[in-house]
Amino acid sequence: MEEVLKYFNAERNESILFIAAGLISTAVSFYFLLKLKQPILNGAAYPLIGIALIQLTVGGSVFLRSPKDIVRVNEIIQTDTSKIQSEEIPRMETVMKNFILYRWIEIALILTGAFMFFYFPQNTAFKGAGLGLFIQAALMLILDFFAESRGNNYLEFLKSLNHNP
Repeated sequence: MEEVLKYFNAERNESILFIAAGLISTAVSFYFLLKLKQPILNGAAYPLIGIALIQLTVGGSVFLRSPKDIVRVNEIIQTDTSKIQSEEIPRMETVMKNFILYRWIEIALILTGAFMFFYFPQNTAFKGAGLGLFIQAALMLILDFFAESRGNNYLEFLKSLNHNP
């Protein structure tokens, strides 16, 4: 079904962005730690690499899972539409609730990073950590915004299937 393919392919494409962000952040972190060795950059390296691990894990799992999800949901639609109501809609409702939690965590991390950046003195590891935290949390918030929007559209599609016997 076209809507299923569209949703999971877009999810997979965004997972590539997560993976790319994680790889770039990891490379930048190692460069900061091993080559530049300045307190502010060393401080930035830790949240960059910490959140990069999340990006690589989430991005990699979504990238690998999406093709199986396309097959799974299309099979449900073709063979047993009652599973849309009993399995796929509840799964997506949980996903959507999680986006609310992620948003608040990301906002808290952005505010923490901004506070650290502006509060701590110049060229300190804490100031750098604030900058790295701010950058990574803001990037995650932006990417999750698009993922949540797609998820809402997909959930509405699933609910519309439920009304068509």
